[in-house]
Amino acid sequence: MSIIKLNNNGVKNATAFGSITGLGSMVFIKKLTASSSATLSFVDGASSVVLDNTYKEYLFTFNNLHSSATGQFGFQGNAAGGSGFNETMTTTNFRAIHSESGSDAELSYVAGEDQAQGTGLTLIAQSQDTDNDSSLSGYLHLFNPSSTVHVKHFISRVSVMKSGDYNGQTFAAGYFNTTSAIDEIEYKYNSGNIDAGDICLYGIA
Repeated sequence: MSIIKLNNNGVKNATAFGSITGLGSMVFIKKLTASSSATLSFVDGASSVVLDNTYKEYLFTFNNLHSSATGQFGFQGNAAGGSGFNETMTTTNFRAIHSESGSDAELSYVAGEDQAQGTGLTLIAQSQDTDNDSSLSGYLHLFNPSSTVHVKHFISRVSVMKSGDYNGQTFAAGYFNTTSAIDEIEYKYNSGNIDAGDICLYGIA
């Protein structure tokens, strides 16, 4: 494969560029808006939600979620035909924090917030402040949840305003350790409700 070099004049004088093929497009599926909600759940086939083999990758975005209590945000899933949002997961989690004053900063692995074949809530954000201006934003990618051959991987990155005037950024990853299709995802805090904010679901074509 040859490498094409463009100088400044070449780019400036160009009138058209060739298209790039093979890149996936992001297709909006559903937005859920919280209003003192205990949970926000995306269930395939319900309320226009698509979470099946239509797409091999799904993206959830979190926009200014506000918590009613000092809690941590997380998710779980159900396999097709299952209930209880308690699938077996193995996950990993590390974080960065920095205070508004600039006096404190940290980068660390968070052993107490991972799971090793656990069935509980998978935490993907740090403890959130409840001040009116506090919120949480970020995203989670879920890969090929309808596969009946492989485990179901996810990766996420979330920024949150923490108690004590800190920014906290959490990087989490892991997998549902099942070859059954995952067709339901639920989000909630481990303490309190989701007062406000949106979670959107997209399919990657």
